[in-house]
Amino acid sequence: MSKILLFIGLTWLFGSPLVAIIVLLVIIYVLERRFIGLSPSLVKPLRRRNSISKWKRHLHLSPHDVSAKSELARLLIENGKYAQAREILLGIETQMEHSAEYWSDLGTCDLALGHLENGEREMKLALAISPRVKYGQPYLRLAESYSKSDPVKAIAYLQQFKEVNSSSCEAYYRLGLVYAGLGKSEDAALAFKECRQLYRSLPKYMKRHERKWALRSFVRSRS
Repeated sequence: MSKILLFIGLTWLFGSPLVAIIVLLVIIYVLERRFIGLSPSLVKPLRRRNSISKWKRHLHLSPHDVSAKSELARLLIENGKYAQAREILLGIETQMEHSAEYWSDLGTCDLALGHLENGEREMKLALAISPRVKYGQPYLRLAESYSKSDPVKAIAYLQQFKEVNSSSCEAYYRLGLVYAGLGKSEDAALAFKECRQLYRSLPKYMKRHERKWALRSFVRSRS
């Protein structure tokens, strides 16, 4: 009812139902991004593309800048350009072989490209250098990659991730998905329940980041 009244008010204000619909959708999107956060950001991809272009121009002038190459590779990974990022990372292995972040990024690329053995080896190198690198993200990426081909291994990696990052709702959600795929409905339901319980216990500043996993767990538990 409130949306209908708002639509009527916007139509009266702008004198056009079409403009009123557009404004209403923008308002809903802004509120959803602010309080729920399930919808994708419209601004972030544009900023990322601009940053990628900036670093490419920089490397054209300074082709041996290792830090710039690392940053460009990270942005390409965020953009889903794993093959391009991998090529850049392989070119700086000698300079970065002692960096946990480097091996984590390279492992992310190889896992995404289906090179599971290489990706697993690189992620283990990252974790050997720094067990808490990127808040345990290598464990999560490994669990995602093995969730279908080796669910038992995926569960083991998720358990390790939970030990490193005890405030991550995503770990419980993905654990529930793996259990559901194995037909273990009770274990899956428990994992989804633990996800929601963890979310409720989080401080307010962390809830927005973890909210989507709690909502997804709620939906999965009702399906």
